[in-house]
Amino acid sequence: MRIAVAGTGYVGLSNSVLLSQHNQVVAVDLIQSKVDMINRRVSPIVDAEITEYLTHHALDLTATTDGDSAYKDADYVIISTPTNYDPYKNFFDTSSVESVIQQVMAVNPFAIMVIKSTVPVGFTASVREKYHCDNILFSPEFLREGKALYDNLYPSRIIVGCPLQDARLKAASEVFASLLAEGAIKKDIPTLIMDLTEAEAVKLFANTYLALRVSFFNELDTYAEIRGLDTKAIIDGIGLDPRIGSHYNNPSFGYGGYCLPKDTKQLLANYEHVPQNIMTAIVDANRTRKDFIADRILEKAGFKWNNASSIIVGIHRLTMKAGSDNFRQASIQGVMKRIKAKGIKVVVYEPTLSEDEFYGSRIIKELDEFKRLCNVIVANRYAEELQDVWDKVYSRDLYKRD
Repeated sequence: MRIAVAGTGYVGLSNSVLLSQHNQVVAVDLIQSKVDMINRRVSPIVDAEITEYLTHHALDLTATTDGDSAYKDADYVIISTPTNYDPYKNFFDTSSVESVIQQVMAVNPFAIMVIKSTVPVGFTASVREKYHCDNILFSPEFLREGKALYDNLYPSRIIVGCPLQDARLKAASEVFASLLAEGAIKKDIPTLIMDLTEAEAVKLFANTYLALRVSFFNELDTYAEIRGLDTKAIIDGIGLDPRIGSHYNNPSFGYGGYCLPKDTKQLLANYEHVPQNIMTAIVDANRTRKDFIADRILEKAGFKWNNASSIIVGIHRLTMKAGSDNFRQASIQGVMKRIKAKGIKVVVYEPTLSEDEFYGSRIIKELDEFKRLCNVIVANRYAEELQDVWDKVYSRDLYKRD
């Protein structure tokens, strides 16, 4: 099977690698440096499995910036371009997805397009009508940053959305699902072929539930910290209930990353004219948690008793979790803004950044200098390299894991 993949982020590159084990795959990206890296079998993103597969596995994979050449001979075109949330429009910016749709229609109108970018509920049906094109399906992704290929090799489920009454497209959906299953290591993967709009809803509701769970344990932690209780003891006791379990329960500074912030806001926007309380609360809870975390950091820094100009707060890493290179929407950024608004100097230890500043905060690349300079060090997740200065570290990581 000949497959083209538009976009080489976590979703696009992991799918390209997965499918190129048994199919001819061309990955398309606008950034030449990323294309060159993939063609040299070097991963442009931080993902251990992608690096291992590019280096040690036989893959029929090439990359190009020439979308027309990639799409014109493809049987399937996977669209995995970025859809960032636009706070002004209260909707995902789907312009990159629509651009690829138009390009594919111009050079290969018979190709089956599968949208894997996260989109608003109802988007796929609307673009099929807008562009008078039947050959557009939707397949949601359920990937973790830094574990994208692993989650494709061992997927929890495979879902493809199509017009169920259309036998041709239902068959095309089943073929696509079988291609994903063929590349996986896990066997007997639960596979669902459902309507387009229901498939879109699965993605947004799944991520919003995860955000709800993160917010719940964060608010539990807020309560325990204010009341002087042992958060971990409470969570351990709760987690022994098999209906609740011990996953997604490690307190943090708030949910963040590529998906949860934008997906929760998009789902809330989709609820216009639909009664709800929980969806608003999930979005609001994340804001409240950042307010609380900032206040606790200020308290640890002695803000009430010291001049703000004499305090330096250090941020230890900008990434959301270990094994990630994503700074986008990391919860620590919201905390930084709140601290800086009080006139306190904030510096950042982030050795992966080449820049000297991050939103006006100095980047420090030498860990010893960072430790020496800061009155308080803020770490969303435990780092052994901070153990010798743990008395001035503020963190809510109780389990030393993401």
